Amino acid sequence: MSDFLKHECGIAMIRLLKPLEYYKEKYGSAFYGVNKMYLMMEKQHNRGQDGAGFASIKLDTQPGQRYISRVRSIAQQPIQDIFGQINDRINNEFKLHPEYLDDVAAQKKHIPYIGEVLLGHVRYGTFGKNSVESVHPFLRQNNWMHRNLIMAGNFNMTNVKELFDNLIQLGQHPKDYTDTITIMEKIGHFLDDAVSKIYKDLKKEGYNKQEASPLIAERLKVAKILKRAAKNWDGGYAMAGLIGHGDAFVLRDPAGIRPAYYYKDDEVVVIASERPVIQTVFNVKFEDVKELQPGQAIITKKSGEMRLKQILEPLEKKSCSFERIYFSRGSDAEIYQERKTLGKLVMPKVLEAINNDTKNTVFSYIPNTAETSFYGMVQMAEKFINQKKTEAILNGQRSISAEEVTEILSERARVEKIAIKDVKLRTFITEDSSRDDLVAHVYDITYGVVKPNDNLVIIDDSIVRGTTLKKSILKMLDRLNPKKIIVVSSAPQIRYPDCYGIDMANLEGLIAFQAALELLKDNNQYSIVDEVYKKCLDQTDLADKEVINFVKEIYEPFTDEQISDKISELLSDDTINAEVKIIFQSVENLHKACPEHLGDWYFTGNYPTVGGNRVVNRAFINFYEGNKERAY
Repeated sequence: MSDFLKHECGIAMIRLLKPLEYYKEKYGSAFYGVNKMYLMMEKQHNRGQDGAGFASIKLDTQPGQRYISRVRSIAQQPIQDIFGQINDRINNEFKLHPEYLDDVAAQKKHIPYIGEVLLGHVRYGTFGKNSVESVHPFLRQNNWMHRNLIMAGNFNMTNVKELFDNLIQLGQHPKDYTDTITIMEKIGHFLDDAVSKIYKDLKKEGYNKQEASPLIAERLKVAKILKRAAKNWDGGYAMAGLIGHGDAFVLRDPAGIRPAYYYKDDEVVVIASERPVIQTVFNVKFEDVKELQPGQAIITKKSGEMRLKQILEPLEKKSCSFERIYFSRGSDAEIYQERKTLGKLVMPKVLEAINNDTKNTVFSYIPNTAETSFYGMVQMAEKFINQKKTEAILNGQRSISAEEVTEILSERARVEKIAIKDVKLRTFITEDSSRDDLVAHVYDITYGVVKPNDNLVIIDDSIVRGTTLKKSILKMLDRLNPKKIIVVSSAPQIRYPDCYGIDMANLEGLIAFQAALELLKDNNQYSIVDEVYKKCLDQTDLADKEVINFVKEIYEPFTDEQISDKISELLSDDTINAEVKIIFQSVENLHKACPEHLGDWYFTGNYPTVGGNRVVNRAFINFYEGNKERAY
């Protein structure tokens, strides 16, 4: 993606089902779980580079022994930093106590981070300060083992204010106004309540407090706690939690917006945000890794028993299509094919834009995530060229010579690597105020492969704000002196903000929204903006389920092509000599390419939860009033 866009986080959970001695004997180390967690987090580092965190729980420790460990970092390479800290601590212990090397029981007793239940998190912060206090996992501490709660997640809630107010009504005094703290305290409240009720029952049965403790772990119903806590949540989430005595869970939102996958054998239960992470780290087959279903929780009890429980009534499945287009690693077998298909399906528009002149067209892509869709686009270009060859040979009006046949057969799609990304520069571009001076140098170009009067087709996975295209890529590509520059987006036009985890909170930053506003001005229809503002204001006191997305009316007067043409106009200027054409995927073709992942609210405005419409209307009100605050 050429635009700078922060996005979802990644979660990883491992539950070891055997004693630590088993892993020492079979794999050579009682730190098997820690080593696997490092790999799982590194394989998901694409999901978050602002910070990383790790937590572990030791089962069946004696009172007075530390059983919870946690480490978090916001270093430049946070995953390496936290596991570097863990490694240093382990090595220091072995240096001081070499007798621990072959004594797993002593390792468990004296060395932190070793444990049977492990939770990892990588984070992109969508808003707020990037301090270590903002990094997951979060810890809710209590002297009762059963009331300790560790949580991490990949989520955003649209109704944080409502959830925060609910906590106050319960008599709590939350320490922070964030959805993470709010969610954790809500679960914690019902966890406390459940533990208290179980203890009262055990007391009636004649057990004392000490005797009751292990029985609480057995009787605690995590599914019931989650059902009570999640009742009013509105958002997209994959929520992971560890309870101090060893129960663990991952809960997915009822629309399946955020992804979660799991694998189980007789040694481990593993959950992660992406399927290939589990496949690679544990060397298992594609079909062995299952998708956690919408509204479902995977719960592992302290005993090691794994249960799948339906916590929330599932909505129509609207899993995030941006995961497929861009966010998730393309090593997933399904995602790889979907991205290739996106490239194939947009090719007819490309052929129309170049008047079928493949002979004088160079095809390329914007690295790195658009590469797979580029392969699909080139396959279709080759198919078109082969059809031309067949027609030229079979349908000719005269006999042709061997030389002419050879010349016809020699035509290939002209594929070149044109844009080269300077990754080192990327880390310095952190805020809008400093982007403009540096963004022009994020990409370099390859000279000498584009001839004068060639068409240059370059595919990107998506175009959000268009900033890098306007300030850098188009200007650089124009130096190659092509006749026409066609920029292809394998995704449709991004018209609406996301409120479920992607950093697209403001309407005015979206180039499609800017184009629609310009078209309204051009056609003397800008009064629609005032009308939409009034309609949005009139809904501010309505319940979420009654709110309508009136921002759709901004786009209704225009076709997709009209908006695309206006975007082309906005992203080019008088300094560019080539004709510029921007082509977008259609929503219909997106759904053909990703039929099981139909979440498209950023393209269509069809939000999968009732809170989405309130967010988009608030975003429009903020735009109209010049308010730079986030809409959620």
